[in-house]
Amino acid sequence: MPRSKKRYELTKCEAEVMDVVWERGTLTVNDVLEAIDRDLAYTTVMTTLRILETKKIVRRGKKVGRAYSYSARVSREQVREGMVKSLADQLFGGSVRSLVLNLLESDVVSAEDIEAVKKAAAKLGDK
Repeated sequence: MPRSKKRYELTKCEAEVMDVVWERGTLTVNDVLEAIDRDLAYTTVMTTLRILETKKIVRRGKKVGRAYSYSARVSREQVREGMVKSLADQLFGGSVRSLVLNLLESDVVSAEDIEAVKKAAAKLGDK
């Protein structure tokens, strides 16, 4: 029986923190606070990183002064894949096709976006 892949999902705050982690690599809570352009409490970021550690999305590293460093355990692509599958499950009965078609028919997608999707689909068809 094939093993299912672990599905990674993030809250909005976790995604904001992970954007910084993926961009900068190894960092501390203070590094995240300096990078995020809004007021967040030190304890909020620290708690978020601990939750991400519990979810096995980041790993805690060495102590830097009084703080621990953190780095990503999973890639942005792994999280994106998990969140797309989750969205498809929650809103489209698990159908990624329905999710994509609904998105393409919505007002949030521009003509340029549709053209990029056509090119990507054609490229995949060539393989």
